[in-house]
Amino acid sequence: MYGTGDLQDPYLDEAIDHALRASVTVSAIYTPGVGHFGHSYWQTYWAQIYLSRLAEETGGEAYYIGFTGAPVSLAPFLDDVGKRLAHQYLLTFLAKPPKHADWQRVRLMTEVPNADLVAPDKVWVTP
Repeated sequence: MYGTGDLQDPYLDEAIDHALRASVTVSAIYTPGVGHFGHSYWQTYWAQIYLSRLAEETGGEAYYIGFTGAPVSLAPFLDDVGKRLAHQYLLTFLAKPPKHADWQRVRLMTEVPNADLVAPDKVWVTP
């Protein structure tokens, strides 16, 4: 873990960057470990924040059980991941070609009421 807990963690930023450039969607299930780090509020807090940010920015989902210990079962989390994978769609679009390779923001909208769209916030676009 970098420093004292910071949303601008360079290792996290690099992981997000690599995942997005490779078009990899990251979903994560957090469950605490054993020993000191498994019950350290500070470690648990930042671990969940970092995994949430990684998942959110790559278009995935982060699952965590909070601060009370390991879940009784991972089945509900895995069931939800399975449902999401079974209902995913490939979206193709034409990005505005830049002069130099760079990130472009993406914003999805739908006319379908109560639809939950999950996608990366940005994509890497090359000329």
